[in-house]
Amino acid sequence: MNKSRTLLFYLFILPWLIGFFVFTAGPMVYSLYMSFTDYSGLGAANWVGLENYKKLFTEDPLFWQSLWNTFFYTIVGVPLGLVVGYLLAVLLNTKVRFMGVFRTIFYLPSLVPTVASSLLWILIFQPDFGIANSILSFFHLPTSNWLLSESMVKPTLIIMSLWGAGGGMVIYLAGLQSVPASLYEAAELDGAGKFHKFWNITIPMTSNVIFFNLIMGLIGSFQIFTQAYVVSSGNGGPNYKSLFYVFYLYQDAFKFFKMGYASALAWILFIIILVFTLIQFKVFGKKVYYEYDE
Repeated sequence: MNKSRTLLFYLFILPWLIGFFVFTAGPMVYSLYMSFTDYSGLGAANWVGLENYKKLFTEDPLFWQSLWNTFFYTIVGVPLGLVVGYLLAVLLNTKVRFMGVFRTIFYLPSLVPTVASSLLWILIFQPDFGIANSILSFFHLPTSNWLLSESMVKPTLIIMSLWGAGGGMVIYLAGLQSVPASLYEAAELDGAGKFHKFWNITIPMTSNVIFFNLIMGLIGSFQIFTQAYVVSSGNGGPNYKSLFYVFYLYQDAFKFFKMGYASALAWILFIIILVFTLIQFKVFGKKVYYEYDE
């Protein structure tokens, strides 16, 4: 009986196993091999050993530029996105009329295709006739070149990323609605105010969804590509200030046809994401509350 059930189990997951080894594990192993070769995507791959990795760290300034751009976007954008999404969820967790409509309005932007939303933001941040500068001019505040400015292009892309905060908001909202009302009632009997209930009950009880969004936000931020590609017309300008890591990887692979070099970039990115994810589990993992905790 046990053998039959085991066989049935593997039979049911066989389609997934085939897909995983053919479309995920297989290409990953192949790209690891390619990272040690000089390969253009056509013809034979020439083995060069660690030459690609050596070039990355010692001879390629754009590698460090793209890495810095990505780190800046992650360090600033991820915490900001977490806070905005969480505060939106807290705001939309109240019981007022038409709350379903408000939740839908805040969630809809996260469903808009990234290319379409990027084109919309280009118009908003257009220096001459964009809405952003028009509002600033109306209040007699300094205007900016936004996406055309070396100093402002990354902050502007971070502002654009907040457009999709509704995606994380939905997850936060689910976590907030799972907090037992009895905890708030007990806190009120003890004389706790709104801030104390929020700090000592709401945040700890939703730490699991905060941690989940932190992990997913970090992974997503290291892979930012579409927004930067669209707003810079595919060149990473101005002066490579919007050339993010995956953007640079894409250029090497599909614009300059340096597939071996791009594979090395991909594995460096894999290691960076893995290390940061493990650090987060080490630092925050034990502080997360789960319902099955004793």
